[in-house]
Amino acid sequence: MGTAMGVPLVAIEPRITAAVFGQHWPDVLAEKAKQITIPIEFDLQWDDEHISREEGLALFDAFASREKSLHANSGKHKDLPRFEADSAVRFFARHLLS
Repeated sequence: MGTAMGVPLVAIEPRITAAVFGQHWPDVLAEKAKQITIPIEFDLQWDDEHISREEGLALFDAFASREKSLHANSGKHKDLPRFEADSAVRFFARHLLS
């Protein structure tokens, strides 16, 4: 639910300068995502049983960020690989510690 709460927050909070999101239904968040221009990393589970690939990709596409990366992994919704957490730490270190 971090994306469900995070996208609306990031869209209005100028102090946030980088974010990591995961897939969610685009019809709920696309308009807010279009307002986000900070660097983002986006995780997508290719075999998600709740959110289709097309829906996940549509939300990723909605972000207005000039720097955004898509991390697609095989597996169901809750099967996000542990190494994606390590990637998020590196992403934040790169953007928040420089």
